[in-house]
Amino acid sequence: MGIALAVGLILVGCGSSNNSQNINGNWTATLMDANSNPTLSFSASITQMSNGSLSITNLHFSTNSPCFVSGETATGSFSLGGNFNGNVSGSFGMNVQSGSPGGNTLAMNGTVTGSAIAGNWNLSGSSGCAGSGHFTMTRM
Repeated sequence: MGIALAVGLILVGCGSSNNSQNINGNWTATLMDANSNPTLSFSASITQMSNGSLSITNLHFSTNSPCFVSGETATGSFSLGGNFNGNVSGSFGMNVQSGSPGGNTLAMNGTVTGSAIAGNWNLSGSSGCAGSGHFTMTRM
């Protein structure tokens, strides 16, 4: 009986394991200004690399912005803070560099909690391309 119970507990433990120890997937982001007005929105595919950096591809701004017209590139980082009952948590950072026009940088820093990321953003660069506020990202 004791052996059967031990085997059962081991199988339950294995069955409940979750491989969501990363933030891999497709995400949408909404950036709000200090008055909670929507400013920018984008979607991207994020893949966590073994060194904690993020590969960010398929970046697409869904809002018209003179700051990000085409050719944007993004880099990022994720530091796992925990994976309790399948809920990923940790710190998140992402920087978007404008392609055309050049010289604009969007910096985002936040916290991952499960399938959501929330934090603050700062945009700097050319005239008319400056601001800050808070953002939310959700896994699609």
